[in-house]
Formats: sequence, C-alpha cells, structure tokens
Amino acid sequence: MEGQENNRLLIAFYGDDFTGSTDALEFLSRAGIKTVLFIEAPSMEQLAHYPGLQAIGVAGKSRTLSPDEMEETLKPAFTALQKLNPRHVHYKVCSTFDSSPTIGNIGKAIDIGVSVFKTEVVPLLAAAPHLGRYGLFGNLFARMGIGSEGEIYRLDRHPSMRSHPITPADESDIRLHLGKQTTKSIGLFNILDLHKYQEQAFSPDFSGYEIVLFDALVPEELKSIGQLIDAQAGNGHIVFSAGSSAIEMALGNYWQESGILEEQTEWKNRKADGPVLVASGSCSAVTAGQISYALNHGFTEIAIDTVMLASQVTGADLSMETGFIKTAAEKYVLKAVGLIAGGKHPLIHTSLGNDDVRVAETDKIFREKGFGKSATAQLYGQLLGQIVRMTAEQTSLQRIIIAGGDTSSYAARAMGIEAVEMIAPLSPGAPLCRAYAPESPVDQLELVFKGGQVGKEDFFNINLI
Repeated sequence: MEGQENNRLLIAFYGDDFTGSTDALEFLSRAGIKTVLFIEAPSMEQLAHYPGLQAIGVAGKSRTLSPDEMEETLKPAFTALQKLNPRHVHYKVCSTFDSSPTIGNIGKAIDIGVSVFKTEVVPLLAAAPHLGRYGLFGNLFARMGIGSEGEIYRLDRHPSMRSHPITPADESDIRLHLGKQTTKSIGLFNILDLHKYQEQAFSPDFSGYEIVLFDALVPEELKSIGQLIDAQAGNGHIVFSAGSSAIEMALGNYWQESGILEEQTEWKNRKADGPVLVASGSCSAVTAGQISYALNHGFTEIAIDTVMLASQVTGADLSMETGFIKTAAEKYVLKAVGLIAGGKHPLIHTSLGNDDVRVAETDKIFREKGFGKSATAQLYGQLLGQIVRMTAEQTSLQRIIIAGGDTSSYAARAMGIEAVEMIAPLSPGAPLCRAYAPESPVDQLELVFKGGQVGKEDFFNINLI
C-alpha cells in the first residue's frame, strides 16, 4: 500500500478559469512539484507523454457558467480526475472568490465534488497572503492588484471587485457568501484557532460541519493549514478541497517540511528575445493601468471594435465551428503582422477599463440580443485566441500574453493548446509557460495568462528587451 501511495499523483486541481489555473501551476512548480496544466482532464494515456509528473491541473471555465452548465461540465471532469486517483483534488477558484448563485457557483462545484469524491469535510481556503488576499474571522480582504503595493480593502469595499462586470462582490464574509450557493454547513477554523494549533498541535474536530473555512493572514501560516488538510488523505482516499492557490502553497510547504519533496527548483528570469504580442480581454482597472504604461513604453495598440462585433454576432457565431470569428479576426491579424514586421510589439485590447465607452455600448447590444455576461467572455476569448493563432502562423512571434481571467480559457482553446508548463517566474500569479499545442503554430511558444487583478504597472514590459 505504501508503494501505491508513493506512486500516486500528489494533487490534481481543476481551475475555474485559465489565469487562476496558471496561478496554481506556479506555486506547485515553485515547490519543486513537476506539474503540467491541461485544457481538458487528461487520460492515463495522455499522462504517459509527460514523464515524471507529480501533479496536474485542468484549466476550466466554470467561473462563467450557470449551475446547470457546471453540472454538465464538472461531473465528467471530476470523474476523470477520480480515475487518476491523486492524493488530493482541488477545485481552484479566484483568490477574490468571484462567484454568485447564478454564475460560477462555488457552492455548486463543492456539491458536485462531494458527490464524486465522497469527502466528508471539505477544506476551504480563500485567503492567499502571497497574493495579497487575507482571511480574518471568516472575512476576506484584498490588496488592489496582485504583486503590487496597492491598498488593502475588505472585499465588498474593494474598488475593482465590488464593480466586477460579472460577479460583483457584495459580501466579505465567505461563509455568508458561500451560504447563498450551497446548503452544506460551513464551519470556521479562525486565526486564533490556527495560532493555538501551531502552539499546541491538537487534533481539531471538524465533524459537525461539511465545509471548514480556514483563516490565513501571513504566508508562514499556510504550512500548518497544509498539514491539517493532508491529514485527511492516505490509504487510497482522495481529499477534495476548494479555494485559492493557497491550497497548493499550503500543501507544498507542508510536503517540503515533511521531506516528501526534494529541494525546490531554482528559477531564472527569461528575457524576451523576439516579438511579444499582448491580447487583452480584461476590463479591470489594474489591467487598464498596465495597458497605459505599455503603450507609453514600446507597445503599439490595436483596439478591437467591440461595438461592431457585438452588432454582427449571433448566438450561432459563439460556436468555434463557425467562420464568423476567423473572418472577424482577419483585419486585426493584418495589423498585428504589419507591426511585428516593423519591429513593434502589438497590444490588442477590447477595452481600456470599465469606463471605456465600448464596454457600456457592447453590454447594451448584448442585452438587447438576450446574451448573458458569459457571452462576452466567450466572444472576446475566441476572437483574441484566433488573432494570436493566425498571427503566430505568419510571424516569428516568441511570447504571447493573454490578459483577462474570464476570456483566457476560450482564448487557449482557440489557440489549439493542449497543455502548458511553467518555465520561469514573471509576476506572482502569472508565470511564464511553454505551450504544448499539437498541430498549432503556437506550439512551444512562450505564454503568459494574466488575471485582471494581477501584476504591477509595468507587467507587460517585464523582461522585455
């Protein structure tokens, strides 16, 4: 039995969007755990093509799905992960807990996970101190911008998150927020409980709850949380958990301390020695600041006419099987190819922040057509992915940066990506990766997926020659 335990994957995670998935990929990789992130749950045959794996991820798109769509998507994905028999399965969500009862319902995901993995008590960790997200007595606080020195706000008063275009934050107490999404009982292992555990190493009793939320204020506290979570595993049992990439950091820190892992990998920065293309479907204030900085420091913009796009699109066009997306992409590809030929770095964007006139006008058109907010992510993601793919086919493009958590998963699929693997750090939560994309011009290129809240002002210019 011990040999079987040693041969198991340590963890498999399912990310509710692509940028959040690369965040988890980074922290596992930094812990010295060989990890590959897939677009779809892999089979055992697929895993054989990636020797030495200790962990895998699946980059999903459930953050933009309805509960019924989540049932259709997550049930088979979780069942596929169960067949791989990892020690842990983690439903990875954004560190700002983006969700609502109707869109990206985390409670629904937990309900599905429990039905598949039969975990009696689901560990829940929303806080991610390493990303500027802090949990205190059940409430979540977030710094303005990951990897930045921005102000810290209670989640429901956070300038960006309270005005999120799809899931605006109106409650900072995670128990109350999640309580609108599931009927499962939710307990709290608060910061004082955690400190007591660190001092006395007692065995907490979670049996009265179906979900237990952990507070965390500083990164050093995560190892103890990892120990508590890992204690539920073993003897072939799979522990199902939910929360931010702090789950990966907590387990990684504990596994390092307990000697399960070898020494951490030393990572070196990689300079971009060729053309860089940025494709942004984000409308966050953080990304808007980064776009402004980049346009003043070497990038040239290509603005997507989203109003024209929205006026022309039909429901059928949102399927990648139609030619509408490719046709719509062609004129932007022509501009990007021309800029690269002239030695410039293109920056393609769908907005310059939430107050961009395109955002309100496009939303109005979509409402009139009966499209939900998730249609925006689908349309923009597919368009940006197609632009990148076609541009890569015609140029010597070396590095691609996709901005926007809700659009990235659609963009990745449009680019033909099967999996990505971290090759260097860039900014916390957004590592530099290598793309594995069989039969696509994107194959083996450098790739970064950036969430709306990630990075300092100069993010797009990091390691740019």
